[in-house]
Amino acid sequence: MLVSLNWLKNYVDIDSITPEELAEKITKSGIEVDGIEYIAEKSKNVVVGYVETCEKHPNADKLNLCQVDVGDQKLQIICGAPNVRQGQKVAVAKPGAILPGNFKIKKVKLRGVESNGMICSLQELGIEEKFVPKDTADGIFVFPNDVEIGEDVEPLLNLNDAILEFDLTPNRADCLSMIGIAYEVAAILDQDIHLPEVKIKTITEKAQNYVSVEVEDKELNPYYGAFIIKDIEVKPSPLWMRNYLIAAGIRPINNVVDITNFVLLEYGQPLHAFDYDQLQSEKIVVRRAKENETLITLDEKERMLTTDNLVITNGKEPIALAGVMGGANTEVSEQTTTILLEAAYFDGFSVRKTVKATGLRSEASTRYEKGIDPSRVKIAGERACQLLYEYANGKVLANSVEVDSLDCTKKTVEITTNEINKRLGTEISTEEIVSILEKLRFAFDQEKDHFTVEIPTRRGDISIFEDMLEEVARIYGYDNLPYTLPIGAADAGALTQRQNLKRKVKNFMESSGLMEGITYSLTDLNNSKKLISPDIEEENITPVKLAMPMSEDHQFLRLSILPELLRTLAYNNARGQRNTGLYELGSIFITEEEILTKQPEEKLRLAGALTGEWISHPWQQENKKVDFYVVKGIVEGLFEFLKLPATFKKEKLSDMHPGRCASIAVNNEPIGFIGQVHPMFVKKMDLKETYVFDINMEKVFSAYKKEPETKPIPKFPSITRDIAFIVDENVVAGDLKASIEEIGAPLVKKVRIFDVYQGENLPEGKKSIAYSLVYRHPEKTLKDDEVEESYQQIIDEVNKKYDSYIRS
Repeated sequence: MLVSLNWLKNYVDIDSITPEELAEKITKSGIEVDGIEYIAEKSKNVVVGYVETCEKHPNADKLNLCQVDVGDQKLQIICGAPNVRQGQKVAVAKPGAILPGNFKIKKVKLRGVESNGMICSLQELGIEEKFVPKDTADGIFVFPNDVEIGEDVEPLLNLNDAILEFDLTPNRADCLSMIGIAYEVAAILDQDIHLPEVKIKTITEKAQNYVSVEVEDKELNPYYGAFIIKDIEVKPSPLWMRNYLIAAGIRPINNVVDITNFVLLEYGQPLHAFDYDQLQSEKIVVRRAKENETLITLDEKERMLTTDNLVITNGKEPIALAGVMGGANTEVSEQTTTILLEAAYFDGFSVRKTVKATGLRSEASTRYEKGIDPSRVKIAGERACQLLYEYANGKVLANSVEVDSLDCTKKTVEITTNEINKRLGTEISTEEIVSILEKLRFAFDQEKDHFTVEIPTRRGDISIFEDMLEEVARIYGYDNLPYTLPIGAADAGALTQRQNLKRKVKNFMESSGLMEGITYSLTDLNNSKKLISPDIEEENITPVKLAMPMSEDHQFLRLSILPELLRTLAYNNARGQRNTGLYELGSIFITEEEILTKQPEEKLRLAGALTGEWISHPWQQENKKVDFYVVKGIVEGLFEFLKLPATFKKEKLSDMHPGRCASIAVNNEPIGFIGQVHPMFVKKMDLKETYVFDINMEKVFSAYKKEPETKPIPKFPSITRDIAFIVDENVVAGDLKASIEEIGAPLVKKVRIFDVYQGENLPEGKKSIAYSLVYRHPEKTLKDDEVEESYQQIIDEVNKKYDSYIRS
């Protein structure tokens, strides 16, 4: 809601306070002011001038040579505006004037002729293009004849106005009007409020002779008032009204439309003017639209209607969408002489459904959706009639035609001084509460400290004690409420070990090159038992089905994170992101019950999925695709980071590649798996080779030891020896590595496999496994014979245990 302070001054005295101070007070009372804007930058030496003569420039076809009287002198001004004419009163920037944008006006020569000043358009005076009336959009602005020559244009064009932008919460529909804002500001500043005095001069003819009104659904339209105004003259609005509309962000059109918009903003009550002669009927019927009925609205678009839409008709066809927008077939034009003015109360829910179905939102629909004051409907129509009489020379017919079943009953709320102070922790006196209620202009009955408050219909947001409590608190001043510090332990907060570990795991995954994914905890029937880790499959589990699933794709609580993670990979792959690595640290849901009698148990798991290229260095012509060992390296790095001994064992799992899959164990307890997803599985998802891992973090966190371990930096050099064993092809390289570490301890500090070979120059059924051994002593430099002794011992014992021999 944009609030013009110059407009607001008509209702409340705010001259003694700056816009910034007022904005702060309103914000502190509970309605946030988003910002303050000024209509235009300050301009100097711009006055009203009278064009005495206007002739063609002697040396230019598109320029005019004007003699302009500005009160204290006459100026010769060259003007290129197409609409400049003799006898006009215009805005003139005299020599030395400064326009918005620090544009200085000087005496110049144009095509050999001197020009002393400039005749200005509204845009040049700082008004935004979108708010400039169409009749002056491409030229200069022409004042009405009643302005005085030489008068400063700033107050005439409202250029000195400040605009407050209100960010209203949905419950404060009362502040979607200038009068509503006036009530609010008057309460905050403890000022009187001056409401417009509405008096209609009517002629003897009666509106009933011109129109009848019938409402078929009074629940959706409990009040409809039709006013008839004849012999109107469609012309520009008065200057002050145009200024206020521009300040409120509405472009002026003509006096009839502008008056309905002005009253909409003043009272918060939408109105609509129909060209009576275009109705081609003496009947207004409000009904639900028929299925597939059509209406061309004022924006020249055809709307397909349904029975959910409420329409205004002439008894035959729709002429307006109730509460949203009028129809083009009854639009007011320059030829209009008689109008039917609609002032009605439409159900907000019905209007909201129409807005949602049509995508058509308007100032009127916004107010109907949030709720309008039932007591202002008729008076708003009368206010518009008053203005049409004054500024459109209209003759208002007596006795508007009404259908009225509108409930205007006022609610009452009971409050007590004691209960208010108890809730707020204050010591507000009964006299102060009386003062607050008077500021709010709420009628009330008082018995000592007990109040029965009558809530005005404009405040539809107040219905219970807590609502009134809020009103008392905000007018009393939130800054005046007492406050206390919370009582609790003096120790600073900290993360638990579990929270800290989760963060560490996430940081490690991201530092390894993976991105975090957050997927649905729900999946479909097909994926509910896919890619489940062996450590879970050992349990007697069943997927949990929701009683009321949102869709077939989200029927079951997941037993594995991987299916949904693979869906995310497929989604990205379909959009050109083919090199993707994702991880997720989330819960799965386990139960052994076929029919749930208690909540399923949540288990924390870490899962990852990778596809495409892992390394791509085009300049070095180096590309490496994701493979089993990339994923295994990430997982090994995680366990090394957590200082947990992890072992890998070849495994065959459903939906996984039979030769590229391994289970993971910590302390000989299975905790998950890694490997390549079966090619047939990923083909269905339109993915290439994809590798995954899935780890039970509950068991990992249980095995984690918090005690930090420190090892001194080695002071002595290490010695490296390589060794390759020829063994049977069914010997597991990891088992052999473990044997070397056991035999070589304590001198052998690290054993790394760097080659596995099987093929030419080796006997059938044999393979070669090469290891790199790192020797180091913590307290001295090792000698060759010490290393050689250990080296030979490893060879002898491994050959004996695995029936192997050294590759020469």
